[in-house]
Amino acid sequence: RCDRDFWLMRTFPIFVSFDGTPPLVVGGGQLAAIKARLLLKRADRVEVAADVLDPELSAFVDAGRAVQIAPMPGIDQIRGRPLVISASEDEEEDARIAEIARALGVPVNVPDRPPLCTAALPAIVDRCEVTIAIGTSAAAPVLAQRLRAWLEHELHPRLGDLAKLAGSFRDRVAGTLPEGPRRRRLWETIFDGPAAAAMLQGDEAEARSLIDLEIERAVETDDNDGQAPQGRVVLVGAGPGDPELLTMKAIRALKAADVVFHDKLVGEGVLELARREAELISVGKAKGAHSVPQSEINALLVARAKAGQTVVRLKGGDPFIFGRGGEELDALRVE
Repeated sequence: RCDRDFWLMRTFPIFVSFDGTPPLVVGGGQLAAIKARLLLKRADRVEVAADVLDPELSAFVDAGRAVQIAPMPGIDQIRGRPLVISASEDEEEDARIAEIARALGVPVNVPDRPPLCTAALPAIVDRCEVTIAIGTSAAAPVLAQRLRAWLEHELHPRLGDLAKLAGSFRDRVAGTLPEGPRRRRLWETIFDGPAAAAMLQGDEAEARSLIDLEIERAVETDDNDGQAPQGRVVLVGAGPGDPELLTMKAIRALKAADVVFHDKLVGEGVLELARREAELISVGKAKGAHSVPQSEINALLVARAKAGQTVVRLKGGDPFIFGRGGEELDALRVE
């Protein structure tokens, strides 16, 4: 059984910029030092409100990475901060800081006191340009750390270099191809192909050369008499509805889809795996309810593919067992 609440996030993940006003850490002990160290992975400097500083915090001040301000900061010291972490280890002081920050709409985190927090500090996998944040809504921080360790092992250490390389081509690609499926298809080709492999092996010159070739090919395709390139249709069986039973190929298809035509039997957990920008269209049939005729479904699949889109036809169970997937396949082959 799939509980709908299982798929709802209790907190919304977001990345915060530390350009401008620095974040504030309240407290001068070891816990505050740990939090300041974390913030300095992205912030140029932090401000620390305390009268006495831990040796590590003192070292940050000496290096110009932290600025010590008076303890017990008030409204003027908290207003406008991108983030406040109250790690004074004094319950009353942490509660006071949290109350002020909440009133000002400033994100605040108090370690190990979730009721006082409006922001959570995730476990982080850092690949420079690529940052992965893992949170458990304060329910299981040790689990978040275990997931972090697994991802550290699985993700290539040069992944950030690949992202930085792609960023150097963004303006050129944006000025060459219109926003939409063709541009996204180019990036998918780059990240799935030899250009990305070369960069991950440390050969930036070869990677740049290969990206140049892919852009040229994409432009040639785009200039094909002004016609949209042929799209594709992927028939995906959702099985009994458990997202964990989908194949990796099915998940990749959902992540690449421009539009997903799905049946009523497909659960929300499966649909959650679709690309965020994908158009989700229900064409399911149900007894006693209006349904889309099969001929119209076939026509929709053909039309969207001819428009150059990546289409996923998502069906409960197996598309070819009582699913009329064969009819849809025949219609696509004719076209």
